[in-house]
Amino acid sequence: MRYLMTFSYDGTLYNGYQKQVDKNTIQDEIEDVLTKINNNEFVSVVATGRTDKGVHAINQKAHFDLNVNITVEKLKLALNSMLPNDIYVKDIIVVSNDFHARFNVIKKEYVYKMNLGEYNPIDKNYIYQYNKKLNINAMKKTIKFLKGKHNFKSFTSSDDVRKDYERTIYNIHIKLKNSILSITFVGNGFLRYMVRNMVGTLIEVGEGKRLPKDIQDIIEKKDRTKAGKTAPAQGLYLENVYYK
Repeated sequence: MRYLMTFSYDGTLYNGYQKQVDKNTIQDEIEDVLTKINNNEFVSVVATGRTDKGVHAINQKAHFDLNVNITVEKLKLALNSMLPNDIYVKDIIVVSNDFHARFNVIKKEYVYKMNLGEYNPIDKNYIYQYNKKLNINAMKKTIKFLKGKHNFKSFTSSDDVRKDYERTIYNIHIKLKNSILSITFVGNGFLRYMVRNMVGTLIEVGEGKRLPKDIQDIIEKKDRTKAGKTAPAQGLYLENVYYK
């Protein structure tokens, strides 16, 4: 039977979501527990996508198949009792056997958080401690150039080689509350480091190093070196994943 799981995690102590050789990852932890529940028959967990080292998730989603007969309530309880306390399963539902957690996604929502006020050591793993003022109005003017369907090669990892760099950003929202700046991105998909690279470029606009209209030229150049620095991982959250 196939299940769709919604879960959250603190990515601070992990080398990202996706499993890697000899490195501790979110996927490894979940697959280990599910394999035990499945009478030690290996269970592969397929998430909506990877998150990098230090990145967090509020509502990540993944599908998996089990051979054992267990209710979703007991399955959730078993997972949460066996998983580390920085990973939590919020919901599990039964889905059709042809459902795919990654390929069925219609849009994703990411939030990047940064502190423009005084340094806060308690939040250093969860909010980027920028600790300086930014021209937020200039950053808001930049949004319109990022929204829509574009080739985002300039905003992805320089070693990310693929045929298709085209993605659609439906909305970007910037909000400042109590010195915490939150930038929300909603799109049909995101390339590796794409959100963090867009944030890094928006920061440079806020610093006065770039003009809002410069984004058009960056997109047209399709060159990673033309965009801003990659913003630190700890401020990024996978907020939501949406299906039809």
